[in-house]
Amino acid sequence: MRASRPAVPFNAAALPPLLAREHEPLADRRNVDVAIERAALAAGLRAMPAHIPPKYLYDALGCALYGAICELPEYYPTRTEAAIFARHRLDIAALVGRGKQLVDLGAGDCGKAALWLPYLAPARYLAVDIAGDELERALAHLANDFPDIDVVGVVADFTHGLDLRNDLTAEPATFFYPGSSIGNFGPDEALALLRSIREHAVERSGSGLLIGVDTRKDVRRLVDAYDDRLGVTAAFNRNVLHHVNRVLGADFDLERFAHVALYNPIDNRIEMHLEARVAHVVHIDGVPRRFAAGERIHTENSYKYAPDDFEILLRRARFAQVKRWTDDAEDFAVFYAT
Repeated sequence: MRASRPAVPFNAAALPPLLAREHEPLADRRNVDVAIERAALAAGLRAMPAHIPPKYLYDALGCALYGAICELPEYYPTRTEAAIFARHRLDIAALVGRGKQLVDLGAGDCGKAALWLPYLAPARYLAVDIAGDELERALAHLANDFPDIDVVGVVADFTHGLDLRNDLTAEPATFFYPGSSIGNFGPDEALALLRSIREHAVERSGSGLLIGVDTRKDVRRLVDAYDDRLGVTAAFNRNVLHHVNRVLGADFDLERFAHVALYNPIDNRIEMHLEARVAHVVHIDGVPRRFAAGERIHTENSYKYAPDDFEILLRRARFAQVKRWTDDAEDFAVFYAT
């Protein structure tokens, strides 16, 4: 799952809209052909096995459900990362430095970055996320709370590469990627993204990457984090079919699919799937597609790393200096790389 919501009472929606200070319009850097994206989504659903890109999990309802997931007792990454940040915030802030650009990758409601703004005192805050509507609401209120900071928003899809050169100034930048969202990428894709961040950093001397990473642990705890007792994650996963129905004019019936979360020990990743409860036919962009009972649609991966292995990945991405912080149980790790 992408960067998680804050375990603090920052809530962009809680402030009256009329109090929000003006900020620059969002820059849309997706640079995608809607027809091509639509065709790729339909092709993935017709494939054997079927799959849906995880970005479709994050429509408006998906974002709200994900916020609820991060408050669940089973979902340890949010509170564990927050505890690491709280315990080491002054040391991390001293290492990162003040007055730089703060680039929030997968910003969501901007809540995690909001905790850092008083400590890092960035001259400029650049929030990047695929969910433009949510980002717009969050930035309006963040600009109101921090009037001395230049607040900028960018709508971007990391799966198509990261290019912020038209949005960043020449000043040093801290790239902030919390919540273990790097785990949504396969190892090769993660390496490519880290190298892209490093290239952006090299162009601005004094820049670095502050990133959160979920670690390998007891399989039962991992699975429970993605299959909670209240069924919030199940609702989040099935909601992707609502989004697909809107995009493709499809007729998926959510009640005919069950949420499945499992751990793949070969690839060291949690996988989320939607499993057909019964055999039935779904019309996808006007074309019938039969799902057999028990057939699955793959919706998301979340790779887990041993801390030493992720440090090796950072060095393969050509980061030279790496500092690590973990909780006592090493359930989660935070890295600052330059």
